[in-house]
Amino acid sequence: MPFNWLDLTVIAGYIAIMVIVGYYAQKRGQETLEDYFTGSKNLPWWLIGISMVATTFAADTPLAVTGIVASEGIAGNWIWWNFMFSGLITVFLYAKLWKRADVITDVEFISIRYSGKPARILRGFRSLYLAFPINCIILGWVTVGMAKIITVLFGVQNLVIEVGSLNLAGEWIIILIMYLMIGIYIAFSGLWGVIVTDFIQFIIAMGGSILLAWFAVDHIGGLGNLQAELTDMFGTGHHMLSINPLTSPDIAIATALVWVGMMWWASWYPGSEPGGGGYIAQRMFSAKDEKNAVGGTLLFNVAHFALRPWPWILVALVALVVYPNLDDPETGYPLLMLDLLPPGLLGLLAVAFLAAFISTVSTHLNWGASYVVNDFYKPFLKPESEFESKEKAQLHYVKVSRWTTLLMMVAAALVSLMFDTVRGGWEAILSIGAGTGLVYMLRWFWWRINAWSEIAAMAAAATGFALTKILGYDDFAQQMIFTTIFATIIWIAVTFLTKPADEETLQSFFDRVKPGGPGWSRFQTVGQQTYSLLPGLSYAAISAASIIAILFGMGEIFFGSGWMGTGAFLLGMGGLWYVVRKI
Repeated sequence: MPFNWLDLTVIAGYIAIMVIVGYYAQKRGQETLEDYFTGSKNLPWWLIGISMVATTFAADTPLAVTGIVASEGIAGNWIWWNFMFSGLITVFLYAKLWKRADVITDVEFISIRYSGKPARILRGFRSLYLAFPINCIILGWVTVGMAKIITVLFGVQNLVIEVGSLNLAGEWIIILIMYLMIGIYIAFSGLWGVIVTDFIQFIIAMGGSILLAWFAVDHIGGLGNLQAELTDMFGTGHHMLSINPLTSPDIAIATALVWVGMMWWASWYPGSEPGGGGYIAQRMFSAKDEKNAVGGTLLFNVAHFALRPWPWILVALVALVVYPNLDDPETGYPLLMLDLLPPGLLGLLAVAFLAAFISTVSTHLNWGASYVVNDFYKPFLKPESEFESKEKAQLHYVKVSRWTTLLMMVAAALVSLMFDTVRGGWEAILSIGAGTGLVYMLRWFWWRINAWSEIAAMAAAATGFALTKILGYDDFAQQMIFTTIFATIIWIAVTFLTKPADEETLQSFFDRVKPGGPGWSRFQTVGQQTYSLLPGLSYAAISAASIIAILFGMGEIFFGSGWMGTGAFLLGMGGLWYVVRKI
C-alpha cells in the first residue's frame, strides 16, 4: 500500500469530520418528509449551488474526462459541455417555476400538473423507474470510477476474497464497505446532512484536483513542454488542444452536431434534465425563496462548466504523454496521483476522491428514496388518511425513508458490479432518454400536454433505442437522431389523440405556478401577471456565450496567446457579472 502514516491520518481526519456533521444533522430534527428530503426549504443560494456542483463531481468524472481527452482531445468534452445550454435555460426559465410548484420531488409535480388515472399511473411508474433502474445505473458508473481509483491506489489488482460462493475482487470489498457506511450516514442525516457535507467535500475535491494539476504540469516540465510533447505524439497541426468539436478529425461531424445542436434539449440526463428535474430540482425546492433558487442554480452551472474542467483536462493531457500505452486510459489519472504526490498530499487526494464519491452517492441515495416514499409509498401504499394525525403520519414516513435509503444502497451496490466503463454508462442513459427532453420542457408552457404525453415519450424513447439495435445503428449519433425523431413524433401524436388534464387542475396549476408564454393564455384572467420568456432566454444566451469565452480563454492562456486568452476570459466574466446584476 502506497500510503504512510501521514496519509492515513489525513483520511481518518476526513472521516471524523463526516461523522461529526452526520451527528449534528441527525440531532437537528427531521419530523417531516419536507425536513428529511428538502432541508425544510430554507437553504441559501451559495449552499445549494455548491451542493449541486459537489454532487456532479463524482469519483468517475475526472477519469471519464481523462478517457475522453485520450480518444478525442479536449473537444470531446462537448459530450457533457453541451448541457450548459439546458442548464442555463433551467436557471432563467424554470428555477422560479420549480420553487413556486412547492413540491418535495419533481415526480410529485405530476400530481399538480395532470389529473385522473393517467397521472396516477405516470407518478407511480416514474417514481420507481427513476429510483431503481435509472438511479442504480448512474451509481453503477460512479462506482466503477471509484473502483478503478481504489485498484490503483491500494494495489489490490490481484486480490480476490471469497464470500460464500462468490469471489469478489479486493476493490469491491472496499466499495461495499464504503456503501454501507454512506448508506447508514445518509439514512440518519437526511438532505441537510448531504448538503452540508457536500460543501466540505467540494472544497476538498476541487482543491485536490488543482493540486494534482500543478504537480502534473510541473512533472512534465511546464505547459510549453507539454504542448511540445503532444506535437511529437500527434504531429504538427493536431487538434488535441482545440475546444471546437466541429474541427476535430477524431470526432465525426454528425456526432459533434448532435452534441451541440440536439442532445441538450432532446435527452434526459441526471443533473442536466431539460427543464430541470432530479436532484437539481430537489436543491431548488430546498432554497428559501425564488431568488435563492435562481442564484444557486446559476452558481452551479458557472462552476460546473466554466471553472471546474481545466484542472482535470491538464492532468488528462499529462497522463496521455506519461502513459501513452495504457489499456485503460482512464486509469492515467490515479496513476499520476500515485507517482507524483508526496506523503500527506497523496492522502489528501485520496480524500478528495473519497469526498467526491460520497457526495454523489449520498445525493443519489437520498434522491432515490424520496421518489419511493413520497411518490409511491405515501400515495399508493400508506396514505396519510390512514393515520390518527398528520404528525404521526410524517414521523412514520421519515422512518420508512431511512429504511428505503438502506434498500437503495443495497440495490445500487449490486448493480454496480455489472459495469465496466464510465462513458458506456453515460451514453446508455443518454440513448434511453433521447426524445423525452422536449416534453419535459414544454409541459410548463403548453396546457395541452398531458400525462399520456410523458408516458408515450418514455415508452417511445425506449422502443426507439431498441429499434436502433435491430436496424444496426451502432453509432451514437445515429441512435440519438433516430430515437429523438421517433419519440417526438409518437408523443406529439398521442398528445392530440388523448384528452388534456381537466380544467380545474389546469387552472389550479396556472394560478399556482404562473408560467409565462402564450401556451396558457386561455387560463389567464385580464390583468393577471406572468413573467416574459424573452429576458430569461436572452440571459441564458449571454451566460452560455460567457462560459464558452471563459473555457476558450483559459485554453488560450495555457496553450496559445496570453493576450487573447485574458481578453476572452475577462469578456466572459463581464458577461456573467452583467447577468448576475439582472437577476
